[in-house]
Amino acid sequence: MLEFINVSKSYWTGKQRKVILDRASFRVELGNSMGILAPNGTGKSTIVSMMAGLEKPDEGEIRRTCRVSFPLGFMGGVIPKLSAKENARYVARLYGLDPDYLEAFTRWLCGLEEYYDFPVGTYSQGMKARFTFSLLLALEFDIYLIDEGMPQTTDAEFNRKAGDVLRQRLENATVIVVSHQAQTLEKFCRSAAVLRDGQLYQFDTLEEAKQLYDYETQG
Repeated sequence: MLEFINVSKSYWTGKQRKVILDRASFRVELGNSMGILAPNGTGKSTIVSMMAGLEKPDEGEIRRTCRVSFPLGFMGGVIPKLSAKENARYVARLYGLDPDYLEAFTRWLCGLEEYYDFPVGTYSQGMKARFTFSLLLALEFDIYLIDEGMPQTTDAEFNRKAGDVLRQRLENATVIVVSHQAQTLEKFCRSAAVLRDGQLYQFDTLEEAKQLYDYETQG
C-alpha cells in the first residue's frame, strides 16, 4: 500500500506560492492500479517524485508498505561518467541483485550494442531513455510509477521489447500513471483520480474522473 496522510507541498515561484497538495489524503492498494489526471503545470511530476521518496512533503506523512519504483524515465540515479554496464552493476548492488543478471538484461533490452560500454553522459536523449527504462524494467516492484506514459523513442525494436516486458511486469504489479491526457490512462488502469485545487479526488471508474476533468479544463 502507498498512502498520503494530510500531505502538503508547495513552491515559491518568485511571485507567488504554487500549491501542489494541500493537506491531501489518499491511498493506493496493491492490485488496484490508478491513474491521475492533472493539467500540465499543476505538479504531476512532483507528486510522482514524492511517491518514490525522491522529494519530501512540507507537511504530512507518506507511508509505503511495499516496493515502490523510481519514476519511469528518471535519470537521477544514473551516473553520467560511468558506462551503462557500470551503472547497471552499481544499481544491482544497491538493490541486492545479481550484477551479471542486471547487466545482461539491460544490455539485451536497450540494444545499445558497443555504446553500452561508453559513458552514459555521451548518450543522446533517446539512448538515455532506453537505458533508464531498461533499468526500471530489470527491477521488480509492487508499484510502478509512470509519469506521462512510456518514453517515446525512434527505435521500434526497443519499443516492442520494452512494451512486452512492461505488460508482463504489470500482470503481477500495480501501476500509478499520471498524465494530462485520459487516453494515456486507458492503457493502464480502470480507476482514476483528478488533481484539483491541491486535492486528489478518487473515482471508481476512469469515466467518472474524465467527466470532472473535462469540466474543469474545458469549463
